[in-house]
Amino acid sequence: MNILNIYFSATGNTEKVARKIEEVAIREGHTVSTVPVKGGVEVEFLDYDFIFMGSGVYHWLPGKPLMKLIDKACTGYRASGALPRNAPRRSHIKAVTYCTYGGTHTGINEAYPTTQWMGQFFDHLGIEVMGAWHIVGAFHGNLEALSVGGRMGDIRDRPNQADLDSLTEMTTSILKSLEEGAPA
Repeated sequence: MNILNIYFSATGNTEKVARKIEEVAIREGHTVSTVPVKGGVEVEFLDYDFIFMGSGVYHWLPGKPLMKLIDKACTGYRASGALPRNAPRRSHIKAVTYCTYGGTHTGINEAYPTTQWMGQFFDHLGIEVMGAWHIVGAFHGNLEALSVGGRMGDIRDRPNQADLDSLTEMTTSILKSLEEGAPA
């Protein structure tokens, strides 16, 4: 399968997750384009069989660079006719959205809007979203103190090895289910 693994990471948490997804997908025999969202990046989402899209959570939403990229893609797809009303299903393309989050105030509830927002992009393109993954990630820099005492407890050093092991299982499972044609 030809896989796009696109992500925005301001602190390194989401990059750690993206690199693990890349590692697992390559190990499973897939071709992977891992693309960090930085200024000027352009992506043709419809050229892939499977798309992983991830971001950290910033005020309950994906990072602004990823949101701008998606907005630009939507504008282009609308202009080309690839984003029609009542979008027909593109059964040959599937996606998973994922995010890293700290959840200091309301826990995982802070993460849901991020994966839902990304998922709506795919749904508008007629791409089935097979999962939304929420991975705990520590705060860094001047926000590091928020990694202790919030709703998620002590999240220093996360995503940790246990988080990455769980991610390995989820990634392997979803890719194998697609190879076998079974629902994940």
